[in-house]
Amino acid sequence: MLLEMKGVSAAYGKIPAIRNISVSVPEGKIVTIIGANGAGKTTTLRAMSGMLPVTAGEITFEGKRIDGLPASKVVAHGIAHVPEGRRIFPDMTVEENLRTGAFLRRDWDEIEKDLDKVYTRFPRLRERRTQRAQTMSGGEQQMLAIGRALMSNPRLLLMDEPSMGLAPVIVDEIARIIREINDRGLSVVLVEQNAELALELADHAYVLETGKCALEGPANELHENEHVRAAYLGI
Repeated sequence: MLLEMKGVSAAYGKIPAIRNISVSVPEGKIVTIIGANGAGKTTTLRAMSGMLPVTAGEITFEGKRIDGLPASKVVAHGIAHVPEGRRIFPDMTVEENLRTGAFLRRDWDEIEKDLDKVYTRFPRLRERRTQRAQTMSGGEQQMLAIGRALMSNPRLLLMDEPSMGLAPVIVDEIARIIREINDRGLSVVLVEQNAELALELADHAYVLETGKCALEGPANELHENEHVRAAYLGI
């Protein structure tokens, strides 16, 4: 198993956010986490990436404990996080943003090759490489956030609400990009408010409710689950 969370709890100050969460991410697969606002989806990703300390349980990546490590060390292990709201650096250029994703790396020739790969995957970023990031559309900024994460050369990509606030045609493009990234061997944990999209893309799914895991199983099976269909798919 590439990444495993076992009985993980986390809190913001004294306020519990997730309780006894267990998630497994097989290598080469897409795992999605769905649920209502406030269910603990973002918190789960933040715990995985070292952005939020865990208060109980353990997280292993490639068999090694990573809970307790700072976020920079987690990145160095091979986990990249595309945060909710994109969180690009607005006053920096597209290329400057992308290069920040490689800040831990020292393999200079490979960095240049990976930069070219990002520009090949996202031609619009190449066209706007000297443009300030804040002047781009929401969809272009999302591509930039994904490209920046890919510049760390990760084994696992954590994506938090990549379709948020985007037009349907751009959502389709982001979905295509996620499939393509996964087809090339990169494992993905996808948090999505758009449950239909998430279950369509994923191999396995977890449903969080009030900070706990309520359901889990193959994504296609959860798509047909009556509770999931009524609560999250509007069927």
